[in-house]
Amino acid sequence: MQKKLTITVDEEVYEGLYKTIGPRKISKFVEELVRPHVVRPNLESAYAQMAKDRKREDEALEWAEATFKDIAHEKR
Repeated sequence: MQKKLTITVDEEVYEGLYKTIGPRKISKFVEELVRPHVVRPNLESAYAQMAKDRKREDEALEWAEATFKDIAHEKR
């Protein structure tokens, strides 16, 4: 569901948006710019989805094992 929002910006900013982004595209541009700062992803769901990627999980395990072996040789 969408909500209408009225914001006030400097005239120079508006003209730059209008020229650069184009008419009728400013709302989408602002939403895409702001979204990562205000909408937090469901991390549990995202991690579960990443875990289903076998290739990625195998690469991550390989990296973790190599890192762990490096630590074993460090002096204390």
